[in-house]
Amino acid sequence: MLGIKRLGLMAALVVVGLAPAAAAQAAAQPSTQDTQYLQAVHQVNLFEITAGNLAQQKGQNEQVKDLGKMFVTDHTQLDQTVQSTAQQLNVQLPADPTADQQKVLDKLNNLNGAEFDKAWVTAQLAGHVQAIQATQTEISQGSEQSVVQIAQDALPVLQAHYDALVALAQTLGVPVPQTSASGTPSPGGTTSPGGTESPAPGGTETEEPAPGTTETPVPSQS
Repeated sequence: MLGIKRLGLMAALVVVGLAPAAAAQAAAQPSTQDTQYLQAVHQVNLFEITAGNLAQQKGQNEQVKDLGKMFVTDHTQLDQTVQSTAQQLNVQLPADPTADQQKVLDKLNNLNGAEFDKAWVTAQLAGHVQAIQATQTEISQGSEQSVVQIAQDALPVLQAHYDALVALAQTLGVPVPQTSASGTPSPGGTTSPGGTESPAPGGTETEEPAPGTTETPVPSQS
Protein backbone atom coordinates (compact mmCIF):
# COMPACT_ATOMS: atom_id res chain seq x y z
CA MET A 1 0.00 0.00 0.00
CA LEU A 2 2.81 2.37 0.90
CA GLY A 3 4.51 1.69 -2.43
CA ILE A 4 1.32 2.37 -4.35
CA LYS A 5 0.79 5.66 -2.50
CA ARG A 6 4.37 6.68 -3.19
CA LEU A 7 3.96 5.95 -6.90
CA GLY A 8 0.75 7.94 -6.96
CA LEU A 9 2.45 10.89 -5.29
CA MET A 10 5.33 10.78 -7.77
CA ALA A 11 2.90 10.69 -10.69
CA ALA A 12 1.05 13.69 -9.29
CA LEU A 13 4.30 15.61 -8.90
CA VAL A 14 5.24 14.84 -12.51
CA VAL A 15 1.85 16.09 -13.73
CA VAL A 16 2.11 19.25 -11.62
CA GLY A 17 5.63 19.84 -12.94
CA LEU A 18 4.55 19.47 -16.55
CA ALA A 19 1.40 21.59 -16.31
CA PRO A 20 3.09 25.03 -16.18
CA ALA A 21 5.43 24.11 -19.04
CA ALA A 22 2.54 22.88 -21.18
CA ALA A 23 0.52 26.00 -20.39
CA ALA A 24 3.45 28.24 -21.29
CA GLN A 25 3.95 26.43 -24.58
CA ALA A 26 0.27 26.74 -25.43
CA ALA A 27 0.31 30.44 -24.58
CA ALA A 28 3.28 31.00 -26.89
CA GLN A 29 1.51 29.65 -29.97
CA PRO A 30 0.99 32.52 -32.42
CA SER A 31 -2.07 32.80 -34.64
CA THR A 32 -2.11 31.66 -38.27
CA GLN A 33 -1.88 35.31 -39.32
CA ASP A 34 1.21 35.89 -37.14
CA THR A 35 2.85 32.67 -38.32
CA GLN A 36 2.22 33.41 -41.99
CA TYR A 37 3.54 36.94 -41.64
CA LEU A 38 6.78 35.80 -40.01
CA GLN A 39 7.31 33.22 -42.74
CA ALA A 40 6.36 35.62 -45.52
CA VAL A 41 8.48 38.54 -44.34
CA HIS A 42 11.44 36.18 -43.85
CA GLN A 43 11.14 35.11 -47.49
CA VAL A 44 10.89 38.77 -48.49
CA ASN A 45 14.13 39.41 -46.62
CA LEU A 46 15.86 36.46 -48.29
CA PHE A 47 14.73 37.74 -51.69
CA GLU A 48 15.69 41.35 -50.99
CA ILE A 49 19.15 40.48 -49.69
CA THR A 50 19.90 38.39 -52.77
CA ALA A 51 18.38 40.94 -55.15
CA GLY A 52 20.24 43.75 -53.42
CA ASN A 53 23.55 41.97 -53.89
CA LEU A 54 22.71 41.43 -57.56
CA ALA A 55 22.01 45.16 -57.95
CA GLN A 56 25.44 46.00 -56.58
CA GLN A 57 27.12 43.48 -58.89
CA LYS A 58 25.14 43.91 -62.12
CA GLY A 59 23.49 47.34 -61.92
CA GLN A 60 24.52 49.97 -64.43
CA ASN A 61 22.70 52.88 -62.79
CA GLU A 62 24.44 54.16 -59.63
CA GLN A 63 21.08 54.65 -57.89
CA VAL A 64 20.26 50.98 -58.51
CA LYS A 65 23.55 50.02 -56.89
CA ASP A 66 22.94 52.36 -53.95
CA LEU A 67 19.40 51.10 -53.36
CA GLY A 68 20.61 47.52 -53.60
CA LYS A 69 23.16 48.20 -50.87
CA MET A 70 20.55 49.89 -48.67
CA PHE A 71 18.09 47.03 -49.14
CA VAL A 72 20.70 44.45 -48.11
CA THR A 73 21.47 46.40 -44.93
CA ASP A 74 17.85 47.09 -43.96
CA HIS A 75 16.48 43.63 -44.73
CA THR A 76 19.39 41.91 -42.96
CA GLN A 77 18.62 43.91 -39.81
CA LEU A 78 14.91 43.20 -40.12
CA ASP A 79 15.50 39.48 -40.60
CA GLN A 80 17.59 39.24 -37.44
CA THR A 81 14.52 40.30 -35.45
CA VAL A 82 12.25 38.03 -37.49
CA GLN A 83 14.47 35.00 -36.85
CA SER A 84 14.82 35.61 -33.10
CA THR A 85 11.06 36.15 -32.71
CA ALA A 86 10.24 33.06 -34.75
CA GLN A 87 12.58 31.02 -32.55
CA GLN A 88 10.88 32.28 -29.39
CA LEU A 89 7.45 31.43 -30.81
CA ASN A 90 8.52 28.04 -32.25
CA VAL A 91 7.68 29.13 -35.80
CA GLN A 92 9.54 27.23 -38.51
CA LEU A 93 10.88 29.63 -41.15
CA PRO A 94 11.40 28.66 -44.81
CA ALA A 95 15.00 28.16 -45.91
CA ASP A 96 14.56 29.77 -49.33
CA PRO A 97 12.56 32.48 -51.12
CA THR A 98 9.25 31.46 -52.71
CA ALA A 99 9.27 29.75 -56.10
CA ASP A 100 8.04 32.96 -57.76
CA GLN A 101 10.71 35.03 -56.03
CA GLN A 102 13.36 32.56 -57.19
CA LYS A 103 12.10 32.87 -60.77
CA VAL A 104 12.61 36.62 -60.58
CA LEU A 105 16.12 36.17 -59.20
CA ASP A 106 16.93 33.71 -61.99
CA LYS A 107 15.63 36.19 -64.57
CA LEU A 108 17.70 39.02 -63.11
CA ASN A 109 20.77 36.81 -63.14
CA ASN A 110 20.47 36.56 -66.91
CA LEU A 111 20.20 40.32 -67.53
CA ASN A 112 22.82 43.05 -67.67
CA GLY A 113 23.16 46.81 -67.99
CA ALA A 114 20.12 49.03 -68.50
CA GLU A 115 17.91 45.97 -69.11
CA PHE A 116 18.85 44.63 -65.67
CA ASP A 117 18.20 48.01 -64.03
CA LYS A 118 14.65 48.27 -65.39
CA ALA A 119 13.77 44.65 -64.57
CA TRP A 120 15.21 45.04 -61.07
CA VAL A 121 13.20 48.19 -60.34
CA THR A 122 10.03 46.57 -61.72
CA ALA A 123 10.48 43.51 -59.50
CA GLN A 124 11.27 45.66 -56.47
CA LEU A 125 8.17 47.82 -56.94
CA ALA A 126 5.92 44.74 -57.11
CA GLY A 127 7.66 43.12 -54.16
CA HIS A 128 7.46 46.18 -51.94
CA VAL A 129 3.77 46.74 -52.73
CA GLN A 130 3.03 43.22 -51.52
CA ALA A 131 5.35 43.49 -48.51
CA ILE A 132 3.69 46.75 -47.43
CA GLN A 133 0.21 45.27 -47.78
CA ALA A 134 1.16 42.16 -45.80
CA THR A 135 2.70 44.34 -43.11
CA GLN A 136 -0.40 46.54 -42.88
CA THR A 137 -2.51 43.40 -42.55
CA GLU A 138 -0.34 42.11 -39.70
CA ILE A 139 -0.61 45.45 -37.88
CA SER A 140 -4.42 45.40 -38.13
CA GLN A 141 -5.06 41.66 -37.70
CA GLY A 142 -2.07 40.23 -35.80
CA SER A 143 -2.58 39.05 -32.22
CA GLU A 144 0.97 38.29 -31.03
CA GLN A 145 2.43 41.62 -29.89
CA SER A 146 6.05 40.74 -30.72
CA VAL A 147 5.08 40.00 -34.34
CA VAL A 148 2.88 43.09 -34.62
CA GLN A 149 5.84 45.12 -33.34
CA ILE A 150 8.02 43.73 -36.14
CA ALA A 151 5.40 44.87 -38.65
CA GLN A 152 5.15 48.32 -37.07
CA ASP A 153 8.93 48.72 -37.22
CA ALA A 154 9.13 47.36 -40.77
CA LEU A 155 6.39 49.51 -42.32
CA PRO A 156 8.23 52.88 -42.43
CA VAL A 157 11.35 51.14 -43.77
CA LEU A 158 9.40 49.41 -46.53
CA GLN A 159 7.56 52.62 -47.37
CA ALA A 160 10.86 54.51 -47.63
CA HIS A 161 12.18 51.81 -49.95
CA TYR A 162 9.05 52.08 -52.09
CA ASP A 163 9.24 55.87 -52.30
CA ALA A 164 12.88 55.68 -53.42
CA LEU A 165 11.94 53.05 -56.02
CA VAL A 166 9.13 55.23 -57.39
CA ALA A 167 11.52 58.14 -57.87
CA LEU A 168 14.04 55.88 -59.60
CA ALA A 169 11.33 54.26 -61.75
CA GLN A 170 10.27 57.65 -63.03
CA THR A 171 13.88 58.40 -63.98
CA LEU A 172 14.24 55.09 -65.82
CA GLY A 173 10.78 55.14 -67.42
CA VAL A 174 9.54 52.12 -65.49
CA PRO A 175 5.74 51.85 -64.85
CA VAL A 176 4.76 52.40 -61.22
CA PRO A 177 1.92 50.45 -59.50
CA GLN A 178 -1.20 52.46 -58.72
CA THR A 179 -1.59 53.96 -55.26
CA SER A 180 -4.62 54.59 -53.11
CA ALA A 181 -5.87 58.06 -52.17
CA SER A 182 -3.78 57.91 -48.98
CA GLY A 183 -0.64 57.32 -51.02
CA THR A 184 -0.24 53.75 -49.82
CA PRO A 185 0.89 51.38 -52.58
CA SER A 186 -1.73 49.04 -53.94
CA PRO A 187 -1.40 46.50 -56.76
CA GLY A 188 -4.04 48.32 -58.82
CA GLY A 189 -6.11 45.25 -59.47
CA THR A 190 -3.24 43.07 -60.66
CA THR A 191 -3.48 40.58 -57.81
CA SER A 192 -4.30 37.08 -59.01
CA PRO A 193 -7.37 35.37 -57.50
CA GLY A 194 -5.42 32.24 -56.62
CA GLY A 195 -2.52 32.33 -54.23
CA THR A 196 -0.53 29.75 -52.30
CA GLU A 197 -1.39 28.01 -49.07
CA SER A 198 1.18 30.13 -47.23
CA PRO A 199 1.07 33.46 -49.08
CA ALA A 200 4.36 35.30 -49.22
CA PRO A 201 4.92 38.78 -50.57
CA GLY A 202 8.01 39.47 -52.58
CA GLY A 203 9.37 40.21 -55.99
CA THR A 204 6.98 38.11 -57.98
CA GLU A 205 5.97 38.63 -61.58
CA THR A 206 2.44 37.41 -60.83
CA GLU A 207 1.45 38.90 -57.53
CA GLU A 208 -0.13 36.76 -54.87
CA PRO A 209 -2.48 37.95 -52.14
CA ALA A 210 -0.74 38.93 -48.93
CA PRO A 211 -1.57 37.04 -45.71
CA GLY A 212 -5.02 37.94 -44.45
CA THR A 213 -6.03 40.08 -47.41
CA THR A 214 -8.22 37.37 -48.93
CA GLU A 215 -10.83 37.86 -46.23
CA THR A 216 -10.36 41.40 -44.93
CA PRO A 217 -9.11 44.23 -47.16
CA VAL A 218 -6.23 46.40 -46.02
CA PRO A 219 -7.77 49.32 -44.11
CA SER A 220 -5.84 51.99 -46.00
CA GLN A 221 -7.03 50.89 -49.45
CA SER A 222 -9.79 52.90 -51.08
